[in-house]
Amino acid sequence: MTFIIELLIAFFLIMSGIFGFVGSFGMIKLKDPMSRLHAPTKATTLGVGGVLLASITHSVLLEGKLSLHELLITLFLFLTAPITALFIAKWHIHRHEKPQDLPDAGEDELWATHAVEQVENVPDHSAN
Repeated sequence: MTFIIELLIAFFLIMSGIFGFVGSFGMIKLKDPMSRLHAPTKATTLGVGGVLLASITHSVLLEGKLSLHELLITLFLFLTAPITALFIAKWHIHRHEKPQDLPDAGEDELWATHAVEQVENVPDHSAN
């Protein structure tokens, strides 16, 4: 029975390594920030999730103890990754898109990120 549990833990670790590699490779190869957004928020989150699943499986099935640390890390990860992605996407839209270039906003008439007053004479740091 221990061998099957160890195989399951190894599967979770290998799966997390593959997802982590794909997420890191996506950060390097994808060209613009909106495309790069998917690499860390999807693949890398699943990679860290695999490590956490392996840790939970090891602690519960082999050591007989339930640790809440992994569950708290998982909760923190799944709450912060989408919020970070939202901030990155809003920054990109705000800095690189003009309101007239965006699709129609419907009844609101203006996208929320452009509803604030535009500040003039802001230096463009996007070339760095």
